[in-house]
Amino acid sequence: MPDSNRLLTRVSRLDVEGMTLRPHGQRVFGLKSFASLLSRALLVFSFLFFPAAAQDEKSDGIEIRQPTIAIARALDKITAQITELELPEGEMVKFGTLEITARTCRQRPPEEPPETFVFLEIDDRKSDSEQERIFTGWMMASSPALNALEHPVYDVWVIDCKISEPATVSFNR
Repeated sequence: MPDSNRLLTRVSRLDVEGMTLRPHGQRVFGLKSFASLLSRALLVFSFLFFPAAAQDEKSDGIEIRQPTIAIARALDKITAQITELELPEGEMVKFGTLEITARTCRQRPPEEPPETFVFLEIDDRKSDSEQERIFTGWMMASSPALNALEHPVYDVWVIDCKISEPATVSFNR
């Protein structure tokens, strides 16, 4: 009987959480808590890197957003020529054989450390029929090497964002 008494005491000190038995007082991360932790981390990440910018205003279902222009620099490694490019959102700009499209350009508010984020799509058009997507992703002005374009002839890096005029109005319902 002493063995069954010890077993009963040991089982009474176990907590049942879902289908997981764990010793009393220890924390075990299950799938549910991992998903909760991941969703919280994504929420914090979105607030840190994509805060509501001063260029966006909302009022009664109407969103007024001024289009932005990404400022980038491009280097032709063969001629050693640096060119400053203005990339309006959604418009393709050519540089050599590259076709560069800025999808969005964001900056942190003035009260936070300065940072510019630009989502770029870069295609290399070698001939009229041959086109290859060589870069898709976010570039940051403070860390161009973090997510860099890898091309044997050209380098492209982001410098800044600026607001273009006039403002556009879109109705959200």
